[in-house]
Amino acid sequence: MEYIFTNSAPKAIGPYSQAIKTDNMLFISGQIPIEPKTGEIIYNNIVSATNIAITNVLNIVSAAGFDKEDIVKITIYLKNMENFEKINEIYSSFFNEHKPARAVVEVSNLPKNVDIEIEAICVKNYGVTPEVKNT
Repeated sequence: MEYIFTNSAPKAIGPYSQAIKTDNMLFISGQIPIEPKTGEIIYNNIVSATNIAITNVLNIVSAAGFDKEDIVKITIYLKNMENFEKINEIYSSFFNEHKPARAVVEVSNLPKNVDIEIEAICVKNYGVTPEVKNT
């Protein structure tokens, strides 16, 4: 097991790691919209907040030696489900044709009172191309 840390994502705000790498898997802790260089937290702008949270996740993925295509599961926590369409647009622009499994959950509150938090799980397939099955 290896603890992952990068300055390209915010430091953990509690007793946890940015991510844990074990064998071919990476578990990324929830990322909130904190600009890593300035420490600024984005409030009341779901577009900017989503961009920063996803960027933080992807920076951790990269720092751990994984690729965006290795992400197999994403969970998004939202304080307001009315922002679902906006976050979908931004999410789609980051992931294009790659379609990890995903859950979006509305919650009553999040750390630092932000509007969004995103966590992810990666699996490095070592060159295996995902298969699409229609049944």
